Amino acid sequence: MKKLLNAITGLYIKALRKNEFESIKLRNIFLEKYLISVDLYSYGCFDPVRIPKNTKIGRYCSFANTAYIFNGNHGTTFLTTHPYLYNINLALVNEETIERTACTIEDDVWVGHNSIILPTVSRVGRGAVIGAGAVVTKNVPPYAIVGGNPAKIIKFRFTPEIIKKIEETEWWLKDKKWLESRMKTSPELLFDPGSFVLNKYNI
Repeated sequence: MKKLLNAITGLYIKALRKNEFESIKLRNIFLEKYLISVDLYSYGCFDPVRIPKNTKIGRYCSFANTAYIFNGNHGTTFLTTHPYLYNINLALVNEETIERTACTIEDDVWVGHNSIILPTVSRVGRGAVIGAGAVVTKNVPPYAIVGGNPAKIIKFRFTPEIIKKIEETEWWLKDKKWLESRMKTSPELLFDPGSFVLNKYNI
């Protein structure tokens, strides 16, 4: 019976993922069933195999379908590192024997193909970019572009002054209609915010 229910849920989730950018039902299922919180417009993260429970994902995030977040390591001090000694789903242990962590991915984060976020990471800042193949071992500051193994900061997307002004807009709290309207009224804000801020504030 449990297998049948899981199969039905899986099919329902698959159907809802056709509108994963905006589906509230999909987000509710992931929060209730998997303890994964995903805010509006984020996509590519509706997979409990790649995204562990207690993960929080902000708005407008982009996840490659090969990106992983891990919330625990094998027991390297145990007799064996095999999951029999820590995975309660395998019915050998009745409770967690390893430490589980939780990661928060803030708004507008792009997580590239084959990238891995390890359990030592508790936060990836707003506007950050995790390059393809990166192995992230520590927290990522807002608007940083990181890459490599272990991942290091390659550069920041904008200068601190421009980041400050972008943060003041709180654009990520707006809906897609706001983006659509700005496309007509001030496209430079969307496509070249650095120049927009420099021209507007004479930085």
